[in-house]
Amino acid sequence: RKEQEVDSKDAIILHQFSRPNNGVPSLSPFCLKMETYLRMADLPYQNYFDGKLSPQGKMPWIEYNHKKVSGTEFIIDFLEEKLGVNLNKNLGPHERAVSRAVTKMVEEHFYWTLAYCQWVENLHETRKMISMYGPFSDLLKWILCHLTKGIVKREMYGHGIGRFSEDEIYALMEKDMRSLAGLLGDKKYIMGPKLSTVDATVFGHLAQAMWTLPGTRPERLIKGELINLAMYCERIRRKFWPEWHHDDDNTLYESEESSETSKTHSPLQDFSFYSRTETFDEEGTENSISHTPDTDYTGHSLFDSDVDMDDCRDQEQGK
Repeated sequence: RKEQEVDSKDAIILHQFSRPNNGVPSLSPFCLKMETYLRMADLPYQNYFDGKLSPQGKMPWIEYNHKKVSGTEFIIDFLEEKLGVNLNKNLGPHERAVSRAVTKMVEEHFYWTLAYCQWVENLHETRKMISMYGPFSDLLKWILCHLTKGIVKREMYGHGIGRFSEDEIYALMEKDMRSLAGLLGDKKYIMGPKLSTVDATVFGHLAQAMWTLPGTRPERLIKGELINLAMYCERIRRKFWPEWHHDDDNTLYESEESSETSKTHSPLQDFSFYSRTETFDEEGTENSISHTPDTDYTGHSLFDSDVDMDDCRDQEQGK
């Protein structure tokens, strides 16, 4: 196909993998992290699902004023320098250090356990979610998935984590998830009442366990014992992804009224420019959704930091 010309003058062009067909924005934690960050920072952007990797072989990557930047950490640094955005302005030196440590745990360790679950152990379900059309789509999806499986296993072995058994890999995953749950506690966001960059990272990864790994150990853990992580994911999804609706939503996190309201939704953004200021109303220093359900099944606001997690766990255990 003839390559499409991209004019990135004063526009953020986000290159990422195609949308899956299960309603989730991306099967890639890093693509979801980057797009969520752009929404958190209220930066208009345009998606390109051309499947083209960056010159470094990375995905996602951006173009801005004809400059190409890849690697989510470098992209965020670039946008902070060029556009003056900073989600970490409320963090002190100690909090910034903790935030970076959590980011590296999630991206350099937890990520690989998710990749193993997604592309090795749960490959059959993952293949169903891939969006591909045409007379040979099933064959192409099968080839793509098995190629990806081989790449993931090889890279995990090089990393070192792939040299352990399945049970050991899942044990490491559980330790990471429990660490995140303990760090979050009953706070609104990872570092406290206000958003920071680490929330885009953590959400991008936890969302995979929450919505793309049906019946797996991480899904059972996040929707069961570590329910504060599930409520955290719902908070961010509803605040920054009003058009993201999942057909198999667990109503445990919704009231009856909000469950009915959430059935009306618009499709995920594709090639048109997305600006959060056009979707969200101002509320104090932060933006919030004016018409999206924001209560869980207990009637507590999912945006509040004082949700009683013990009540939620008791309800879950009693089911």
